[in-house]
Amino acid sequence: MVNRFAVALLLACQLTSALASEPAPIPSELDVAQTRSELGVGHFSARQLVAHYLERIARLDQAGPSLQSVLALNPQALAQAEALDQERHQGAVRGALHGVPMLIKDNIDTAGMPTTAGARAMAGHRPAQDAFIVARLRAAGALILGKTNLSEWANFRSNRSSSGWSGLGGQTRNPYDPTRNPCGSSSGTGAAIAADFAVVGIGTETDGSIMCPSGVNGLVGIKPTVGLVSRSGIIPISASQDTAGPMARSVADAAAVLSVIAGTDPDDPATADADRHRVDYREGLDQASLKGVRIGVLRQDFGFHDEVDALLEQRLENLRRAGAVLIDPVVIEVPDALGDAEFEVLQYEFKDGLNRYLKQSGAPVASLSALVKFNHDHAEQELEWFDQQLLERSLSKGPLSDRAYRKARALSQRLAGAEGIDAAMKKHRLEALVAPTNGPAWKTDWVNGDHFGGGSSTLAAVSGYPSITVPAGLVHGLPVGLSFIAGAWQERRLIEIAYAFEQATQARRPPQLP
Repeated sequence: MVNRFAVALLLACQLTSALASEPAPIPSELDVAQTRSELGVGHFSARQLVAHYLERIARLDQAGPSLQSVLALNPQALAQAEALDQERHQGAVRGALHGVPMLIKDNIDTAGMPTTAGARAMAGHRPAQDAFIVARLRAAGALILGKTNLSEWANFRSNRSSSGWSGLGGQTRNPYDPTRNPCGSSSGTGAAIAADFAVVGIGTETDGSIMCPSGVNGLVGIKPTVGLVSRSGIIPISASQDTAGPMARSVADAAAVLSVIAGTDPDDPATADADRHRVDYREGLDQASLKGVRIGVLRQDFGFHDEVDALLEQRLENLRRAGAVLIDPVVIEVPDALGDAEFEVLQYEFKDGLNRYLKQSGAPVASLSALVKFNHDHAEQELEWFDQQLLERSLSKGPLSDRAYRKARALSQRLAGAEGIDAAMKKHRLEALVAPTNGPAWKTDWVNGDHFGGGSSTLAAVSGYPSITVPAGLVHGLPVGLSFIAGAWQERRLIEIAYAFEQATQARRPPQLP
């Protein structure tokens, strides 16, 4: 396992004398707007803010509860922060995120830093250039503070692995209870932003990997329409379902980040229409946005935990009081055939996409077969706890021209989209669907693997439609989220609905960390 904290400790030591003469108390849980304001009036500098987060990461991610959420730190973070401060002093503000420290999931290419998917086989991988979304973030002035741990290969390695575990990063822990799981695969981003190690973060999702870690870590997470946000420079699982998205402590912060990363990328054909649909998602944030909105309640996703149900009944009543019209219940049939077809698609697309990424990026392993061989050759380290069944099953698949793949993809898209979300929205004249995001976080278990209580991510994931989760409260001190789902390209309306719900409930509570 790499010592990902050595850089943090070194930088913190270097800062001690530099900042002793100019102390700047940093408020806890800064949001994007507050950060911009404080930086703008000089209450603290971006350099001081970076120093604050580095100290906090060293104290809580390595020591204390040892959350193990940050896999690698940007060795140029202080220098880049100072350069952004100088630009500001000269009157040159790049954009909405100028000087805002962010943490990025470690399956997203970031120049000058490793991109490993948490795998030992990728330990030496340093991409030559930023992923498209990282370039957009930098252009808007964001400071990439570091890379977050994740479920290795974005949870596409073993059927019984523990979410939040990677060979390089170890086991990420939930900041609300370090004995419990942070969910995956964007586990590090979820735990780190909940623990206030940066202002905002980026995760990726194929099915649940933004929604679940956001839910169990008390965050807002947005899974955009597939094609709104570029995937170029992101280690893939599925061209049909993959997308990056923001993970933040508020809807407004998530909207600010999505406004920056959304857009057309010539290297990702799926984003051809993104510029036509993208807007400034901060516009229209209004507490009154729920009035008259027809929302369908997916009761089929309730019933897995009595106390979660009781909490969410209160939240449904909050929606009604804020003016929403709830259609309760709305039923969308989810046959077993959908799950089977989705898994078939993921196996084919993982092989195709990963082989292309590894070859084009100059990674230490050049193909999926080389990766499988590396793990076998290092079985004592790599296969002690978790197998690589999913890697091996994907390796056995043929090209995307196979009839089995084409049939599975068409079926999954039809069941989740046209006959699923689309049909329900049309039948009941809905603007959104609502469902539980998650149950309380389970105890991390390396013997039996994950113990998911419940969730609602699959329909939006398979159809490629947007969803957003918002904190709904705590059950036994553990966060539970409520998900809003809509049709393609409906991010703006979902964000408006989520913001009004957030403001009506004020349900988020931060973890109790030292």
